[in-house]
Amino acid sequence: MGAFLMVERSLTGRRWVGLDIEVARQAEAMAQATGLPAPICNVLARRAVRPEEAADFLAPTLKNLLPDPRSLRDMEKATTRILAAVKARQKIAIFADYDVDGGTSAALIIDWLRHFDQSATLYIPDRIDEGYGPNDEAMAMLAAAHDLIICVDCGTLSHGPIEAAKGADVVVLDHHLGGETLPPAYAVVNPNRADETGDLAHLCAAGVVFLMLVEAGRQLRIDNETGPNLLNMLDLVALGTVADVAPLIGVNRALVRQGLTVMARRERVGITALADVSRMDTAPSSYHLGFLLGPRVNAGGRIGKADLGARLLATRDPHEAKAMAERLDMLNTERREIENNVRAAALDQAEERGFDAPLVWAAGEGWHAGVVGIVASRLKDAAHRPAIVIGFDGDSGKGSGRSISGVDLGASIQKLAHEGLIEKGGGHKMAAGLSLSRAQLEPAMARLSELMAKQGAGDAGPSDLRLDGMLMPGAAQIELIEQLEQAGPFGAGAPAPRFAFPDVEIKFAKRVGETHLKISFTDGLGTRIDAICFGAMDTPLGPALENHGGKRFHLAGRLEVNSWGGRQSPQLRLEDAAPA
Repeated sequence: MGAFLMVERSLTGRRWVGLDIEVARQAEAMAQATGLPAPICNVLARRAVRPEEAADFLAPTLKNLLPDPRSLRDMEKATTRILAAVKARQKIAIFADYDVDGGTSAALIIDWLRHFDQSATLYIPDRIDEGYGPNDEAMAMLAAAHDLIICVDCGTLSHGPIEAAKGADVVVLDHHLGGETLPPAYAVVNPNRADETGDLAHLCAAGVVFLMLVEAGRQLRIDNETGPNLLNMLDLVALGTVADVAPLIGVNRALVRQGLTVMARRERVGITALADVSRMDTAPSSYHLGFLLGPRVNAGGRIGKADLGARLLATRDPHEAKAMAERLDMLNTERREIENNVRAAALDQAEERGFDAPLVWAAGEGWHAGVVGIVASRLKDAAHRPAIVIGFDGDSGKGSGRSISGVDLGASIQKLAHEGLIEKGGGHKMAAGLSLSRAQLEPAMARLSELMAKQGAGDAGPSDLRLDGMLMPGAAQIELIEQLEQAGPFGAGAPAPRFAFPDVEIKFAKRVGETHLKISFTDGLGTRIDAICFGAMDTPLGPALENHGGKRFHLAGRLEVNSWGGRQSPQLRLEDAAPA
């Protein structure tokens, strides 16, 4: 298939790709059958939505999409045990991962327990001192003082630590890839267990916990009892889902869509304080969850006190929430500074090694374990390859990896652990963690590169820019943008719609701050649209458009509504351009 608008190499070095012929035909048939605008039909057809499914897809509901919680193995058993602990007022501990998914999962249970006037001990391991997941010492300590330990967003591979929890029952609510055998827990609920169907593999831990609470509500109703309103907890589920980069497909779409509506009511003091300190001045979107709120919740687990984010999400004290949100904001600023230093060194090392291998990796002494995952994500974006970044403290290394679509990194890391090439490791398709010694580094990375190559990672070229069609400026109306948003939320597994505006004239161009560029453009027929391009001056895009000299361009990006001074207008979030 030829390049869209014949753009083989744009100003950012990408090839533009439009809808393939079959998808275009399906979009045209949908437009005729439904009367929906062609741009909407293009987006839906690319997502493989059939015409008869369009109306439900644009208005996803939990009623239609929520699966039966009991379709997950051990769910009924796990929930019955948790409810028994609540009714007997047994001592409950929650062992959670230190990331946003772990924090939101823990906050969900803490919030739910409040309805029964019950509390739980929250334990989140220190990333540096204890590493990911349960450890023998912590589990033994918790078991000595509690009747039930609930492990959230961790535990599926923790055979030894769960064995160490003598005298307490352990329930695991997780989503990470399972091994061939399960740990000796009372129950393990995980859509990525080896013996699961995989139908709910896209759930994050917060989604699994929410399904457990739904099942708890069912069991309570059988006993003529009531639990809290679970719909009010969807803001936490949405935050965990987006921040953990879970694909926004199936029930995840409804969880996030309705969670954003709940969040907009500003009823959870922790999230409200976080939104305020993040200077969020519009209704929340998946972008805000992934890039403003999520990183701040994560900052405690990365470089500060591990349980700070979870405590913020669970608190009901506005003063406490404000103080914790401000602390997390400061930690996030520190995290960015640490990340920038590690990123520069890792990029230099990886570039020297070469970006054309199936795996891109870097390792360094003293690289902070709290930022290696973020830096791996930056390497992945730069090379369009799976990436691993490892920080060493003496002989001991802790690393994190990020993958690209179609390449299962978690399973490959797990294979390295089974083969004895690393000390331990695991995760899911798009993200994984590992621990290894210096002696293991080179052989492990060589083997992982082989495994990545077998999955086609080495075949990837520069990232194509996939476009959902072409628009003229006059068609970019507020109504169309709002209709396009109905196909969301957008994020992992559900890319936002992107359109090209062909052969336009730039009427105005001005730098905003150090690196951003604001322009306005027209096709010469009267309609003029503003566009903003963030980071434009760090790429060839900014200088070419700023110094356009009257040349005409094809522009590509996302449409959004710009609200300013009480007025709304269409705006293009510009991502790429090519000479017309």
